[in-house]
Amino acid sequence: MKKLRFLLPAALLPALLLSLRAQTPPPGRDSLLVVFWNVENFFDYHSENKPQFWTAGRFYAKCDAVAKTLLRIADRYGRLPDAVGFAEVENGFVLRQLCASSALRKLDYRIVHYESPDHRGIDCALLCRRSTLPLRGSAPKHVPDSAGGVMATRDILLAEFDSLAILVNHHPSQIGGKDERRAAARARLQALTDSLHAAGTARTLAVGDFNQDLWPGAPRGTLKYDGHWEKIDGAFAEGFSAVREEVFDDPLLLVPDSAFGGLKPRRTFVGPRYQGGVSDHLPVVFIVYF
Repeated sequence: MKKLRFLLPAALLPALLLSLRAQTPPPGRDSLLVVFWNVENFFDYHSENKPQFWTAGRFYAKCDAVAKTLLRIADRYGRLPDAVGFAEVENGFVLRQLCASSALRKLDYRIVHYESPDHRGIDCALLCRRSTLPLRGSAPKHVPDSAGGVMATRDILLAEFDSLAILVNHHPSQIGGKDERRAAARARLQALTDSLHAAGTARTLAVGDFNQDLWPGAPRGTLKYDGHWEKIDGAFAEGFSAVREEVFDDPLLLVPDSAFGGLKPRRTFVGPRYQGGVSDHLPVVFIVYF
């Protein structure tokens, strides 16, 4: 808890997510089902930034796999996700094709996305259901750099609904010693959360890939690195009566780990080798109760 208090003090701590708390009731009309998933390099197949050997066929196979995973989540929880936050989508084309070419095409998801200044060209995005979670407003929130400019990283995506704000995060990676950059992203998230509460927003849910193992001892991790599971994807919540969380470790998203034993996420690529999977991260499911 002390470590998390350093990350996001005061306002975000009271409803800090616990894993599958038995005392929480089943999902119903007084709750929302929210998913976050880093979908690892979900690039437009027309893009100059795309991975080597990324073809239209492989792109649409990934669209199908993402959509089928969301429907498997819906089957487990008895309802469609009301909102789905993504990290590592390249552009609006990717999201439009995901919603138009896959099993999601008959559903009422609205896309929330803005281009960010990230040097790899990857962004955060959100899908929200028009029938259950009408969007009232949205905006990209830049992360400032040390000189007061805009940091070349993913923006925090803000989506506002009736008495609720969802913030989708993908903080700078640990590669290359980027502690100061992550600290700036954490500070920006805290400032945004404080300002939302000051403006009268009753509930906030900050989901994302925080690129740090902020939940040591969590029963399930979201990413496997050097044989060890790390919980770097999660959420911080404020204003809800209860929150329930589960890492969705569906068998279709996993493969045997021949190097370290056990299982690991089935990736789309490992280096230049196409693996046919979806991501090196597992999705995280949240039920938030009003």
